[in-house]
Parts: sequence; C-alpha cells; structure tokens
Amino acid sequence: MKNYTITVNGNVYNVTVEEGTTAGVVQAPVQSVASVAAPKKAAAAAPASSGAQGGVQIVAPMPGKILGIKAKAGDQVTKGQVIAVLEAMKMENEIVAPQDGVIATIDTSEGASVEAGAVLATMN
Repeated sequence: MKNYTITVNGNVYNVTVEEGTTAGVVQAPVQSVASVAAPKKAAAAAPASSGAQGGVQIVAPMPGKILGIKAKAGDQVTKGQVIAVLEAMKMENEIVAPQDGVIATIDTSEGASVEAGAVLATMN
C-alpha cells in the first residue's frame, strides 16, 4: 500500500492505494490547507500587516505567481471567501479562507512568485 496526500479545492485528503489493484480507499478530509506542514515565506513578498500575526496561516498549495490579492489586513472574511488568486500551470487557482475570521496579515503581493507552502496570509 502507498499513502498519498492530495489537495483538492483547498481540502487535504489522505489517500491509501493498494498496489496491484484498481481499488483505492479515500479517507475524509483530515486538515485544511492552512495547516500544511513546513510553510516557507515568499521570496518577493511585500507584507501588509495590521500589527500582530494571526494564528491561522493561509499557504500556497503549489508554486506559482500571485495574480491578485482579494482581501486586506483587517478584513472580515467567511469560510471559502477568496483571499488571493494564484496562477499555476496557466490556470488561475483561488486561495480561500479556511474558516471565518479576520485577516491579520497579507504576506505576499501581486506579481510575486511563491513556492508551495509559502505563507500568503494569516488570520485570526
């Protein structure tokens, strides 16, 4: 058996695949994209902060270029609301809030290239 972690629309799934068969077992979501391990800071980021850093990190699920920032520090957001737009492999991916809360910091800027796991924003 092989274990894989797959992210679909911001939801992280642990998937176990048996070798030699076509059957796979998919488990329920185990964590949000905000809690993916080992986030890295974007190299070309221009942070906009309202003061303290938030307790929930919103990270890039894949490497790409930030096309737009749709929220700013201090904004009240709801779960699923678009925070940023990330272009990867010529596709636009919406980065959404994992929960209701307030944006504490925006840790990237439009046009910045980011790596997978880079912190894009934090929220409370």
